[in-house]
Amino acid sequence: QWHFVESGGGLVQSGGSLRLSCVASGFTLDDWAIGWFRQAPGKEREALSCVGGGDSPPDYAYSVKGRFTVTRDNAKNTVYLQMNSLKSEDTAIYYCAVGCSTTVVVSWGQGTQVTVSE
Repeated sequence: QWHFVESGGGLVQSGGSLRLSCVASGFTLDDWAIGWFRQAPGKEREALSCVGGGDSPPDYAYSVKGRFTVTRDNAKNTVYLQMNSLKSEDTAIYYCAVGCSTTVVVSWGQGTQVTVSE
């Protein structure tokens, strides 16, 4: 069965950086498109990025483009989200999943909390 473990969240000041990790088990991560998502309190889950198994570069939501960067380590079956220039509006629970749209993701893990103070 597919399983994801997100980690790397925490409390950071505005302008700071964090790197989130998403470790997959039960399947080969590189065979699938992987998305990063977040959900802030009282808001809908938001798609942030998409990295596929091909040679195309990752796609990013406008709200994080230029600040967040997705990388993949196939040997470790891990996808990373480097988050720079963090803002208070980035405060949310962050998730990774198979698929790049909230409409196609079948299940969600626990996520990792990111809190950005002003």
